Amino acid sequence: MTAQQNTQTMKPATAAKKLGVYLEATPAEFREGPVTRDTLNALQADPPEWLQELRRNGPHPRPVVAAKLGVSISGLARGGVTEALTTEQIEALKDESPEWLVRERATQAEVRKEAVRIKEQKQAKAAERDEPGSPRS
Repeated sequence: MTAQQNTQTMKPATAAKKLGVYLEATPAEFREGPVTRDTLNALQADPPEWLQELRRNGPHPRPVVAAKLGVSISGLARGGVTEALTTEQIEALKDESPEWLVRERATQAEVRKEAVRIKEQKQAKAAERDEPGSPRS
């Protein structure tokens, strides 16, 4: 008896998220039905023109917008950015450098610095534990 393998599928929203694109900007045929794992892999390996264009010019989903601006998704919301933005709009925001963006970038920099500090602290404690002659060795 051979096991029949089912094709793994996902919702278009999940596939768009994995591709890093804004679902509403994708072609209708992409949005209309489930996306197979094979289709997703093919899109990632050899992106069609529409996918390349979306990745290049947008509109981009909020996680991508946040990354391009160097802020958190929450920071975008605090700044009043709730919609997808194009690359051109993102660049305009960077050039304009509104107060909220400067503040959120500074906050994000502090968060990253703190994450590095905590990671280094944990590594130092782990190294201390692993040293010969330490109580746990």
